Amino acid sequence: MKRRYRILIGILLCIAARVAQGQTPNILLITADDMDYYSLGVNGSKVEDITPNLDKLAGEGIRFTNAHVTVAVCQPSRGVIGTGRYPNNSGILGFYSAYNSVPTLAEELKKGKGYEVGVLGKVKHSTPKDDYIWDYDQDAKDLGSGRSPRLYKKHFQKFVQQAKGKDAPFFMMANTHDPHRPFFKDTPNYERGGKQRPSRIYTPDEVEVPGFLEDLPGVREELAGYYSSVRRCDDVIGGLLKVLDEEGLAENTIVVYLSDNGMAFPFAKSNVYVQSTRTPFIVKWPKGIKAGQVDEEHLISMVDLMPTLLEATKIKLPKKLDGRSFLPILKGKKQQEREFVYTHYNENSGSKAFTMRAVQSKDILYIFNPWAVGGRQYKTSSINGSSFEAMTEAAQNDKELRERLDFCLFRTVTEMYDLSKDPHALKNIIDDDEYATTQEVMEQEMIRSMQVTKDPMLQLFLQRDNEQYLMKETNKIQKDANIRKKERRVQKAK
Repeated sequence: MKRRYRILIGILLCIAARVAQGQTPNILLITADDMDYYSLGVNGSKVEDITPNLDKLAGEGIRFTNAHVTVAVCQPSRGVIGTGRYPNNSGILGFYSAYNSVPTLAEELKKGKGYEVGVLGKVKHSTPKDDYIWDYDQDAKDLGSGRSPRLYKKHFQKFVQQAKGKDAPFFMMANTHDPHRPFFKDTPNYERGGKQRPSRIYTPDEVEVPGFLEDLPGVREELAGYYSSVRRCDDVIGGLLKVLDEEGLAENTIVVYLSDNGMAFPFAKSNVYVQSTRTPFIVKWPKGIKAGQVDEEHLISMVDLMPTLLEATKIKLPKKLDGRSFLPILKGKKQQEREFVYTHYNENSGSKAFTMRAVQSKDILYIFNPWAVGGRQYKTSSINGSSFEAMTEAAQNDKELRERLDFCLFRTVTEMYDLSKDPHALKNIIDDDEYATTQEVMEQEMIRSMQVTKDPMLQLFLQRDNEQYLMKETNKIQKDANIRKKERRVQKAK
């Protein structure tokens, strides 16, 4: 009799577990690579029919107009998403892994609710820890160089069926490689090797030139490739969402869409300007949130995404997270202390350190550039394209443009912009008497943000007028970056 009871209890527990799994939401986290906020039709793009799938997704969930990534470059940005910590607290200052002691989103989902976890594309950049093993992973080579909507759909469907076979909820981080450079450029044999052409290809005459760039033929030519790549990114997303419909999982899946940083053009990616960090951000969850919402009030940071997803899945938050859940906002409520975001930039993939910090409200952007002393010149991949070349050539006969490009390369230690009047951050108003009170408020917010996050840049900011001190400290920062790079190479060789 006792044996029968044990068997019955075992069966009931098994059934209960399956019911619980059925109620636990799946998560599809979609990231674009280097997509500007205004590239989406729903965000105001004037490029015809540029993102039909994303526009539809926005109407089915909540769209944020003031969401920001924490770091405007690939792996560090994804590291914040995957750890819920600022770079100085996770260890992901550049293209490196997190400290072993740092909990990650995938780990917590698996430990907390038995999630099947997978990743498509950008695998290295989206895996916070070197030794972490996903249940399913396919990288660029398996996805037509990360540019095949068909292969993304195929592998996502395979992963979903794998999770179904285990009666497990799933977490999939699907990372498109578009619209990262190289941008789409058609050739007769383009689709050899698995790549696909976008469903629509744009010409230079059809594109929109962002306000922080110059409207020149060379710029338009490069933007045509960029926008065609944006369209292919949207094609990928359409395929992923179709899988949810085909598998009957759309109702109980949290779909999150964002870009890891701004477009790979001058004054955007690898900076802390508004067009560097402002990300197109959409969340859809039919069983959890109301469709058709647009949040224009709250400033959201992607350091907050991990705690939000864990709270949505009713998983206990690990200790020492820097982010805080914005689930109440998804539910249509207001949340206090959402007036500012704090953003970083530290170093590029070559370990060249250009340390930047910024605090931003809806209307004001304040920037600290401790590296901008001693005639040091800014150089990252964002100024490697033909757009910067075209602008440089045009600047020979345009004094205003020449001054702007000079400022791109040689910054001031502090910058400030009134985004309500200057949405593309073109006019630096630092030390303008008219904004003296505003500047003081932003400086205090910078200090507060640095203190709360234990940012080692605090001492540099407090001595921002001491050029010799900044030179000494930024030289140390570069030496540390060089050491990390060397140690990384040694680790790879082992």
